Amino acid sequence: MKTVITFILMASMAFSFNAPNFHDFKIQALDSDEIIELAGFKGKKILVVNVASKCGFTPQYKDLQALYEKYQDKLVIIGFPCNQFGSQEPGTETLIQEFCSANYGVTFPMTTKVDVKGDDQHPIYQWLTSKTKNGKDDYKVSWNFNKFLIDEEGNLIDYFPSKVKPFDEEIVSHLK
Repeated sequence: MKTVITFILMASMAFSFNAPNFHDFKIQALDSDEIIELAGFKGKKILVVNVASKCGFTPQYKDLQALYEKYQDKLVIIGFPCNQFGSQEPGTETLIQEFCSANYGVTFPMTTKVDVKGDDQHPIYQWLTSKTKNGKDDYKVSWNFNKFLIDEEGNLIDYFPSKVKPFDEEIVSHLK
């Protein structure tokens, strides 16, 4: 029995040391040639949100921006535009940027449009949704405005479905 437990612990340690960390990823910024290096956010929590401009949850942009402003000393929010749910993000990246700025004053980082599920799922979302990669659990991105919270060291803290609003205690309790 002791040998089995030792083997499991060693296998678990090997996984954690070999698995990429969230901070290891890079992604192109929205409507720009800039690359967002997630390692640049070490020391802050990161809220990852798949966003869309024509969704019933789109008004969450307002609270996401307010949350970003309130906690910007310890939190970064990154919006990942996605058109996989009801084709609710059909615009070009320039149109997405203009929409977010004009309607919600978004200043938090936004990425190029990505797939958050399926055969072309972006590697960041492969990591977020797979227990073998994130070390926490398997998740399914079910709609726009699903949220993942990452800790200061690049580890997944938790997943929140669309109905969990940015200022819900489930999220804010991690920021106090």
